[in-house]
Formats: sequence, structure tokens, C-alpha cells
Amino acid sequence: MGAAGRARAAEHEQARAAHAAARALRGTRRRSDDELRRLAAEGAALLSPADGPEATADEVAAWASETFGDLLAVACSMADLVLPHVVAQHAPWVDVLFLETGYHFPETLGTRDAAAGSMPITVVDVAAAQSVAEQDAQYGPRLHERDPGLCCALRKVAPLHAALGGYEAWVTGVRRDEAPTRTGTPLVTWDEKNRLVKINPLAAWSFDDLLAYAAKHAVLINPLLDDGYPSIGCAPCTRRVAPGEDPRSGRWAGLDKTECGLHA
Repeated sequence: MGAAGRARAAEHEQARAAHAAARALRGTRRRSDDELRRLAAEGAALLSPADGPEATADEVAAWASETFGDLLAVACSMADLVLPHVVAQHAPWVDVLFLETGYHFPETLGTRDAAAGSMPITVVDVAAAQSVAEQDAQYGPRLHERDPGLCCALRKVAPLHAALGGYEAWVTGVRRDEAPTRTGTPLVTWDEKNRLVKINPLAAWSFDDLLAYAAKHAVLINPLLDDGYPSIGCAPCTRRVAPGEDPRSGRWAGLDKTECGLHA
């Protein structure tokens, strides 16, 4: 990295640190579950009115930022940075939660690092209670092959649940076109399992919409997206998808499993 690059990196880190300091001074208090349920219902009615069109992703992100401020988090698998980009337009330096499962493709980790160093977001690595080695010692190697549901529960669902405890709302990139299990995804709902508001600004988007946004705004995407991986998870449980196949058919291929449990 040259002098100009080092200067940009230093400026980037200073801006992130300044935001963190200001946030710490604000000391925002988390509202009660009843208050958050009410906000979820109000948001759903406002953004998905019965007598009109749904709000755009930008409008949803603006509402999320205005309503939840510092207590808003974005969940991102680092398949692409479109969702963090959309949200950061209204909530700069928003926390972006990345589930560090210990099984990621190198390209996914590289995308995370590039995002943390170049975008106005705060990447937060969320790790499981056990390292992969510790999990192997307790459950045996390759748990993901023998009991993928338990592996996901240990390395994804439980860590995210714990991390979300300090927030009022989380934003996800779930889209209705991804799988039959996701066709009814609302823009805003109450997440009873995690006890906070769940917001899905890209619910109505297609994969092509996602790629078009990334191209228009020069948003980082994981290079695996251009290598036959339209849906990217842990390396041992993800394969390339043939043209015409369901985009998520490469996840847990050959197993009776379609979701990791985060959105089920």
C-alpha cells in the first residue's frame, strides 16, 4: 500500500473511531419488547400499506435508521455488500454482523476485510462459543456432514442470537425469490425468536436487481458470485449451481436441509 492508500486507511479508521466514541457517549437505552412490537407493527403498516405499493429498499432503510438509530444492526454473509451499502446511506458506520463460522471460503473473508477497510460500516465478527477444533473434540470431526442442523445451530444461530441481544432491530438481505421458504418474506416483522424487529429491505428484489445495484454503485461483491455460487455459505456445505438451477440448490446439496435456521 502506497502513501495515499495508507492515508485513506488512516482517515477511514479515524472516522470509524469518532463514530464509536460519539455512540458510546449517547448510551442509547434499549426499549421494551412491547414497545418494539408496536414499532414493528407500525413499520409494517407504513411500509407495506394494504392500499398502496410497498416502500422501496431506500425508504425502508431510511425508516430503520430513523427509528432505531444506534441500536440497528445489519446481518451480512459477505456474498455481497449491497445491503450494508443501502443501509449505510442512512446509517453510516452501522454495525454489520458477520458470522465467523471458521468454515468460510477465502474469498468470503477477503470480501469482509475489503468492506471493513473501505466502506462506512463497522464490521463485527460474531464467533461461536467453541472454535472448530473444540467443536470437533466434543462432537467429532465433520459435524456438518453428520448433523448439519446442529453445526449451524452451534456456529450460526446461537452466536447470532447472543449478538442481537444488544440491538432493537436487525436488517437482513432475505429476498422472496431465493427459495419457496422465503416467498412470504415481509419488509418488517417482529422476530419472536430473537426478540427484536426484523427488517428485510430487499425482500422484493431479484438476483438481477442485486447485481444491477452493485454495478451502478460500484459495490463490493464476493468473486464467488461470478464463479457459479449465487448463494454462498460455509465452504464444506456449498457447491456451484448449474445454469437454471434454484439459486440455493448449492447449499447443503444432497441433504434434507434448505435453511441454516437464522430465518426459520
